[in-house]
Amino acid sequence: MDQKSIRELEHKINTDYGNTTGVVVLKDGKLVYEKYFNRCTRESQVHVYSVTKSIISILIGIAVDRGYIQSVDQKVLDFFPGYIVRKRENTIQNITVKDMLTMTAPYKYRFFAPYVKYFTSEDWVKFSLDLLGGRGKIGTFRYAPLIGPDILSGILVKATKESVFEFADENLFSPLEIHVDGDLMFKSKEEQLAFNESIDTSGWVRDSLGIHTAGWGLTLSPMDMAKIGQLYLNKGIWNGKRIVSEKWVEESTREHSRWKKHDLSYGYLWWVNEDGYAAMGDGGNIIYVNTKDKIVVSSSALFVPKIRDRIDLIKTYIEPIFR
Repeated sequence: MDQKSIRELEHKINTDYGNTTGVVVLKDGKLVYEKYFNRCTRESQVHVYSVTKSIISILIGIAVDRGYIQSVDQKVLDFFPGYIVRKRENTIQNITVKDMLTMTAPYKYRFFAPYVKYFTSEDWVKFSLDLLGGRGKIGTFRYAPLIGPDILSGILVKATKESVFEFADENLFSPLEIHVDGDLMFKSKEEQLAFNESIDTSGWVRDSLGIHTAGWGLTLSPMDMAKIGQLYLNKGIWNGKRIVSEKWVEESTREHSRWKKHDLSYGYLWWVNEDGYAAMGDGGNIIYVNTKDKIVVSSSALFVPKIRDRIDLIKTYIEPIFR
């Protein structure tokens, strides 16, 4: 390993990516680099924000593989037979699980999502369902950061008869030796803000009804994230055991929709690029998988606004060292 390049990389991280808490690099399935910053260690977990979405994608895939969910073409409302559709609301009835996974479902709010009402609502799934549909067109990419993805958590609970955490722990976390403590709930805005800054909190946020978040709210370490990336690079196999089908891995990491404004390709809650795919969350949290060079890079970070692009850091400073 080129120590000069490593020093340059770590100088770059400390100088321009100062909110980073850890970086792990795997090459051909082997650990080739591991470094922690900002008082963190291998055991430190942080809130990985939208990386949570890609974990939900894997769980949906496992549920499909095992027959809990018949197909991604199932209608969302198939899972919520008791949900009362408002008058003159027809769009929601045609939205599928696939539309949710590809961020091509429309919502009734246009520019400013009602985050305060969302966070103070007791039932985040129903709150999201109430905003789903409207006059927008199904099939047009619309990224939903927080409000909306929880519907997928609701679907998992309805389909598997388990909590999202229980299903994840049994079918994904435990096989990969990923430890997440359990449920997290916030009694105040201050508790939530403290969670976003914590380096020693482990868990998965849920609402007051016990439904875990799908668009945010999970804590992981860089090593945890690297394992997820390697699982996908292995086409769904971990230590010789099939965790999720190769078909789902391939289907979820190919382009299904595109955010034209930013020229970004999207799979099933995974971002897709020319070299592979990535799970990305606010602050610079990322699981990056280069399928050509068999490299997995994971990086965890604390939230700061207007962060520098981690893909640029990976392509310019990390991949050249380990390719």
